[in-house]
Amino acid sequence: MTSVSQRPTTRPITAEIRSAVAAGNIPTLLAVLVEMTGDRRWMADRYRPTRSRGMDDNSSGGLAAEVQEEIRDAVVDALEHWYDQGAPPRRPADEDLVAALMSFTAGEDVAPEFGPMMTEIVHGTLGDPHLSDLQPESATSMNAVVIGAGVAGMLISTQLAEAGIEHIVLEKNDEVGGSWYENHYPGAGVDTPSYLYSISSFDHPWSTHFGKRDEVQGYLQAFADRHSIRERVRFGTEVRSAIYDADAQQWRVTVRGREGREEILTTRILISAVGLLNRPKLPQLDGMSSFRGPVFHSAEWPDELDEPGALEGKRVAIVGSGASAMQIGPAIADRVGSLTIFQRSPQWIAPNDDYFAPVGDSVHWLMDNLPGYREWYRARLSWIFNDKVHSTLHVDPEWPEPTASINAVNHGHREFYLRYMRAELGDRDDLIALSTPDYPPFGKRMLLDNGWFRMLRRPNVELVPQGVERVTPEGLVDSTGVAHDVDIIVFATGFHSDRYLYPMDIVGRGGKTTVEAWGDHDAYAYLGITAPDFPNLFILTGPNTALGHGGSFISILEYQVRYVCDALRAMIENRLGVLEVRHDVTDEYNDAVDRAHAQMVWTHPAMTNWYRNPAGRVVAVLPWRIVDYWDKTRRVELSDFVAEPLR
Repeated sequence: MTSVSQRPTTRPITAEIRSAVAAGNIPTLLAVLVEMTGDRRWMADRYRPTRSRGMDDNSSGGLAAEVQEEIRDAVVDALEHWYDQGAPPRRPADEDLVAALMSFTAGEDVAPEFGPMMTEIVHGTLGDPHLSDLQPESATSMNAVVIGAGVAGMLISTQLAEAGIEHIVLEKNDEVGGSWYENHYPGAGVDTPSYLYSISSFDHPWSTHFGKRDEVQGYLQAFADRHSIRERVRFGTEVRSAIYDADAQQWRVTVRGREGREEILTTRILISAVGLLNRPKLPQLDGMSSFRGPVFHSAEWPDELDEPGALEGKRVAIVGSGASAMQIGPAIADRVGSLTIFQRSPQWIAPNDDYFAPVGDSVHWLMDNLPGYREWYRARLSWIFNDKVHSTLHVDPEWPEPTASINAVNHGHREFYLRYMRAELGDRDDLIALSTPDYPPFGKRMLLDNGWFRMLRRPNVELVPQGVERVTPEGLVDSTGVAHDVDIIVFATGFHSDRYLYPMDIVGRGGKTTVEAWGDHDAYAYLGITAPDFPNLFILTGPNTALGHGGSFISILEYQVRYVCDALRAMIENRLGVLEVRHDVTDEYNDAVDRAHAQMVWTHPAMTNWYRNPAGRVVAVLPWRIVDYWDKTRRVELSDFVAEPLR
């Protein structure tokens, strides 16, 4: 992690500063310039950036070359002056200035309600310790079991440790990282910019604008190193069940270790950090065990297939065409003999010039040496990738188009993405027809083009617009009865995204399991974090908290962790043994969730998606803007809960 105190206090040579500033994002440099100098003349129309196109970070700001150079010169002067003053501590902009600069540098209106959240990002305070001011002796009344050592589990463990709250983290794998540890298939990476998809308090010099799996996993391991998290993790341990003991105000957690031995742990607080996309879902097809070659889910990519030459000349089938398939295909297409992709439904794919682009040493220099650059750049990405598009995902009841789009702006998105697809596929009218979705953009999670369209044009790649009916010893039979002989089958068929806490048996007050309370596929919780009849259970990555419209889920996790910490603070300070959310509060919240979703693109009848359960209810994604969820989770209202004094 880089902090201001680690920056050199002697001024670098002007040429070094100028070289680094030349690589900077102009809208971000403008925000930093105004913050450093306090000079608002840089917010004149001459310097106003244009609105970014789609999800591009608009590095030039759309400004004329001479205007860009004027801004760079001023930043160089401001930074040299800062060094000449002895590199004093940064004085971040206040909320009013942050709000004004966000609208100015975005080239469009960023509503004032975003000001507080953006100020938190610009000030870099989200990751601050939430419980460190508790008296050490007060923490002795509390202990916790955390299930999972992915991002969520590590975030909450760090906060608990800083507060002195006794806890243990149970992890079924042999290392931290969660889904990033498990998913190491070729091409695996993030589809959110690296400087946004990262822990707010833990910096990293990302090598590319969109981090690839090995770097992301290394980053998470470095976070574990920094906070000594492994000391609190019991690896190779899976939770089988947890039963609430109302008399003791405790959870009894049954765990199974590597050798199959079971034991029972007791804890006052149970925190699930198992994630959403961590239990692979395979289709139930006849003949699955008959195939003569390797057959596996994308999340269980065999290590031996990473060996040099392992895929050379092989006939590979990928079942599915979603995010994982889209990353695997282009990564292996030039190595395999043939690649057959089975696509039940095409995806909307957006262009992004930075997908493979390196970040570069100059940008790293700015992140580490230009006060506020990292924070302002993160705030900018937060606008572009978070809530900017949300207002366009609401169904216009007067819109005449029944399937292609949901409103005028959404239709404009459709036309933009279609133009891009046609430009990439060129004269391949057959591929254009197969790749054109018949549902509105954002109806499923948007994907970023990583060379998918160019891959489809390769002579060794076949796109089959069918599902799979059965598996044979030689390969697959599609839903039209056509057989396809292959050597390797990869099921990129997603996860049990509507089965929360699966496959654990969580038994709450009154003896009901979560499945009995919710149903197999219909989970609900207040804020996606806590549910009635399950006292002292907090769920990170709970129902209706995934992101359908974009943004960094790590940010959502940091909001949830702050909320849980506030709940624990309330319990400690009020000597409470139980905190259980009220039924009426939960029902009211989830009624609002369902009403909001009913007006959103994700419930559109033109398609299916992993956000919805078999009955059509959206159980996975958030209906709100991220700024709304940020506000709802800032603090715990004790009146929302039934509390019992500590016994």
